[in-house]
Amino acid sequence: MEALVTGGTGFIGSHIVRALRGEGWAVRCLVRSSSPREQLADLEVRFVDGDVRDLASLREASRGCDAVFHAAAYYALWSRDDEAFTSINVEGTRKVLEAARSEGVRRVVYTSSVSCIGEAPPGGLADEDTPCTPEDLCGAYKRTKYEAERVALAAAADGQEVVVVNPASVIGPGDVKPTPTGKIIVDFMEGRMPFYLDTGLNFVDVRDVAQGHLLAYERGRSGRRYILGNREGNKSLREFLAVLGEVCGRRPPRFKIPYGVAWMAGAVSTFVADTITHRPPGVPLNGVRMARHRMFFDPSRAVRELGLPQTPLRTTLEDAVAWFREHAAAAGR
Repeated sequence: MEALVTGGTGFIGSHIVRALRGEGWAVRCLVRSSSPREQLADLEVRFVDGDVRDLASLREASRGCDAVFHAAAYYALWSRDDEAFTSINVEGTRKVLEAARSEGVRRVVYTSSVSCIGEAPPGGLADEDTPCTPEDLCGAYKRTKYEAERVALAAAADGQEVVVVNPASVIGPGDVKPTPTGKIIVDFMEGRMPFYLDTGLNFVDVRDVAQGHLLAYERGRSGRRYILGNREGNKSLREFLAVLGEVCGRRPPRFKIPYGVAWMAGAVSTFVADTITHRPPGVPLNGVRMARHRMFFDPSRAVRELGLPQTPLRTTLEDAVAWFREHAAAAGR
């Protein structure tokens, strides 16, 4: 069995590659010249030059594969070029699916996001059938991921074998960049979080998410969405930081910053980025807007139909903290 992984050098993608290799799959990774590859240095992987915006390279990379795991995306809370979100997330997905179809790939697993799931009802949990409204889609990333998911589901409706997975807030070892969620952990570890915002997320282990992709290929139903989350992972930020504090041996912040204050800080920071520095804002306004909603999800469908693993949050945080400490030491910080 052989698979093509797009986004294989990223956080989720690199763990998908590891999970595939662990099951004996041959793996190709679509990469650009600028793609970092150190996360996969210890694995036997074939790197294929290409771009999700280039159909010819996608067809060549997909040729002879049994599966395509499309994990590549442009993920940012701020950008100088909103068109990149459309060209990579939407049109890139369309071209990945077209290439897979033309090359006879058996099945595509598309990495969507819980950003495409509607907000949980008061006191409840959102699931795959919770409708998403335009008001839920703040920022170019959310809008284009929603559009890309519609492209994937339309392909499935037309007969192509496509399974959609929607990872929640992914944490764990190997978050090189780090992601916005990983940055919460790093900032806390380094004492750069004197306040917290009243929000809530569903935290899930990146290794469970990677395994969920393989399970979606093996057991998922084409045209069906699966939330890759953790049943015990629905935590307010305050609750999450309390567990993280126990793991780190550091006291969590006690003071909650009012939403209005956070919004003003985000507005000013983003304005400065847009008009003066042209560099990512310290407090992206889209991030503050997203934080206003508690993103609590029910992953029962993936647990029941796929057998999605459920690693305890504390275990995930222990592994993540250990990795970040080792990574910092190796970098001389």
